[in-house]
Amino acid sequence: MEMLRFATAGSVDDGKSTLIGRLLYDTKTIFEDQMEAVERASIQMGSEYTNLALLTDGLRAEREQGITIDVAYRYFATPKRKFIIADTPGHTQYTRNMVTGASTADLAIVLLDARKGVLEQSKRHAFLASLLRIPHLVLAVNKMDLVDYDEARFEEVKDEFRDFAAKLDIADLTFIPVSALHGDNVVERSSNMGWYEGPPLLHHLEEVHIASDRNLIDTRFPVQYVIRPQSDEFHDYRGYAGTVSGGVLRPGDEIVVLPSGFQSTIKSIETLDGPLDEAFAPMAVTVRLDDEIDISRGDMIVRPNNQPTVSQDIDAMICWMNERSTLTPGAKLVIKHTTRTTKAIVKELSYLLDINTLHRDEAATQLALNEIGRVRLRTQTPLFFDEYRRNRETGSFILIDETTNVTVGAGMILGESS
Repeated sequence: MEMLRFATAGSVDDGKSTLIGRLLYDTKTIFEDQMEAVERASIQMGSEYTNLALLTDGLRAEREQGITIDVAYRYFATPKRKFIIADTPGHTQYTRNMVTGASTADLAIVLLDARKGVLEQSKRHAFLASLLRIPHLVLAVNKMDLVDYDEARFEEVKDEFRDFAAKLDIADLTFIPVSALHGDNVVERSSNMGWYEGPPLLHHLEEVHIASDRNLIDTRFPVQYVIRPQSDEFHDYRGYAGTVSGGVLRPGDEIVVLPSGFQSTIKSIETLDGPLDEAFAPMAVTVRLDDEIDISRGDMIVRPNNQPTVSQDIDAMICWMNERSTLTPGAKLVIKHTTRTTKAIVKELSYLLDINTLHRDEAATQLALNEIGRVRLRTQTPLFFDEYRRNRETGSFILIDETTNVTVGAGMILGESS
């Protein structure tokens, strides 16, 4: 069954937790005892309705303060699809959490309050979704019950958001009017909004086409582990395990291994369930070759006539994630890109990007926590990469502080720096 990963983002009190709670409740993903606990808590809090937000706001302190922190992952399924929800907080100070939660998402839901319209936070969430190259964006205009399910108000919000989204690189944008509290257009069509001709949110999540979002053109297989069993029975077995990051692998394909440049042919593609006729992203497989080649973790198997950029000089957008340090020119870090890890130095900070106004501050001298900027890096050994806009797997990396081993940044490659 196909899986859809989606991220949710919204400002405080936009009803994000209620929306997720409604999806879980109406798809019968929660247990009766959980529901009873939520109903009891709702009564204790004096809520007029069962507060479905309590299904997702799991921390008591968080509930009492009425805020959402960190990234929570939720799972549910329908007969058509499995789903993973990355519930990300909306505040500016949690930009890193949204980057983390949304980095692997196929779709993002940006929630806003129909009464308040498009806020600065809504724009920031849309920009981050665009920066992270999330292929599908849904603007869920919530609390339609509080504007009397008014079509004109929905169209106003839609036009305002569309004007802003025109500045961004968003491939697929959908608008859905909802009331998470009452369930309008979340799982079932709303009888209160007969003027809306589109599908309810869950139907859109079930049907949105994501198969073609994967890069099936550029074959990329970063080697994670070399399998050489130490038993006599398998003494001549040599396999290369990893996750396909792009393209399609088939037995008989000619390949080249980076960085050595050695060429061979794929002998077989194997999994625990047996051999495969083909493998594509994001499948985890073991590849065997016709020739014995010296291959190790961090090498990459590609096609001879379709190779990634091989370089030590990289231009990238970086989100800084560490509260105890800043990113400054000259900083020395460890970079982890696919299965390859090496050292890197920050050669230049080109600009700091204001994620609310999209203004570029070229005079900036550092990136602090939750700030995003364009940076030039030089790595100790070459990396094999594609631009992030072409392949999110081979175009992304993380930065690690080599003294504390803490992840301090996440990057999206723009290309080779000149």
